[in-house]
Amino acid sequence: MGASLQGAGSARGRRRRAGRRPMAEINVTPMVDVMLVLLIIFMVAAPMLTVGVPVELPETAASALPAEQQEPLTVSLTRDGKIVVQSTEVEREGFIPLLRSVAAERDNDKVFLRADGGIPYADVMQVMGALNASGFHDIGLVTEQGGPGFGGQDG
Repeated sequence: MGASLQGAGSARGRRRRAGRRPMAEINVTPMVDVMLVLLIIFMVAAPMLTVGVPVELPETAASALPAEQQEPLTVSLTRDGKIVVQSTEVEREGFIPLLRSVAAERDNDKVFLRADGGIPYADVMQVMGALNASGFHDIGLVTEQGGPGFGGQDG
């Protein structure tokens, strides 16, 4: 009787050891979860990296423009009068030749002009004239939303 109990106990012990073998399969679920989180982080952060020129834009009641197929050229005027094309600072003498070479390579003539609110109106108009002379006829002025509107209402 004792022998039969001992045999049953050893069989149970063998089953436990057989279940503790290491798994040979790779679990990819945690890796997929991490990759999806990273994808979301990069999708949220990417639009913030477009143009990094510090400009205090004036506020208006105008609404935003719809999205374009090709990213428009961005020209920025800083408070101290510097001209920045995309993220490259350009001297005034080389501004029009640079714009003409860029216009020859682009499909559309859309350009966004970002000018600091403290810049004189004449400086903004000179840059707009240079853009027009270089072949860019579709010029959008970039502002911040939420400024005052006509009729005494805030935007």
